[in-house]
Amino acid sequence: MSDKPEKFIDENGLRLDGRRIDEIRPMKMEIGVLSRADGSCYLEWGKNKVLAAVYGPRELHPRRLQKADSVLIRYRYNMAAFSVEDRIRPGPSRRSIEISKVSREAFEPVVLTHLYPGAVIDVFAEVLQADAGTRTAAINAASVALADAGIPMKGLVSACAVGKVDGQLVLDLNKPEDNYGDADIPMAMTSDGEISLIQMDGDVTQEEFKQAIEMCKEGCRQILEIQKETLRNKFTKLDDVEISDDEEDVDVSALVESTLDSSEDEDDMEASAEQEEDETGIVEDEESESAPEDDEEEDPDSAESGSDLEDVEPVEDLEESFTDVDEEDVPEDEDDVENA
Repeated sequence: MSDKPEKFIDENGLRLDGRRIDEIRPMKMEIGVLSRADGSCYLEWGKNKVLAAVYGPRELHPRRLQKADSVLIRYRYNMAAFSVEDRIRPGPSRRSIEISKVSREAFEPVVLTHLYPGAVIDVFAEVLQADAGTRTAAINAASVALADAGIPMKGLVSACAVGKVDGQLVLDLNKPEDNYGDADIPMAMTSDGEISLIQMDGDVTQEEFKQAIEMCKEGCRQILEIQKETLRNKFTKLDDVEISDDEEDVDVSALVESTLDSSEDEDDMEASAEQEEDETGIVEDEESESAPEDDEEEDPDSAESGSDLEDVEPVEDLEESFTDVDEEDVPEDEDDVENA
């Protein structure tokens, strides 16, 4: 028995999940979820759950695969065996190989491959739970993971699908619309509106195709804002500073002004000190010029010592005092000495 609904859009213009025809499913992203990967992103889009990881740039082995002028991008899309209701066979399939190829080519216009010649960038997109639009969900997650890894890019890549149900074009197909709809057109676009991936399954007219492109542009624009906001929340977040309750908030502007004022005061003090030194130097020079050269200041200690020396007899006088003996007391010759 088929589970195909009778109508995909009701009389109020609402779809099965309550969305309007130009509305995308709720999307949530989180980056940096894998510690060993250079960049990672976890995405929930409706009931889709996708995990993307980026490794590189790193040296490519075997060397025969290296490109002398650019980096090699390897993209691997895979659906886990438990991602759908009926368990699928694990490993690559023709569908996953085809999606991996077109998804890798979707990043060629934005990744600056010439910066890492001879290297490789590995991108892994693992679908943990599938609910229509898994290839576009994987591209959105991989784009954010590349930015998280710091890969130089011109911009982000956003992807969305447009389908046709009940004769009307709808944006971002859900599972019933994807399984039983008349057409499915997945697209990927760069941030400047350039289409880097487009596929189609089903039949649409030329006018419907042009309308589908415009609807997809609007959907990619909304997804791009979500991607930017996710990256902004991580890379513009300031480190949290723990401040105790008893500490007062510091007014940064007042602190800067006070610092500037103190520096100006120090400069003024230094200038005044230099001016005083110059003035004192001039005064000393004037005093030195006015004072006579011969007149020297007398040392009080030296003056006192001089007064003491005046009372002491000269050395010559002392010698005379010892040598001045009466000639009468000294015998003239040896005979006198003997007689004495």
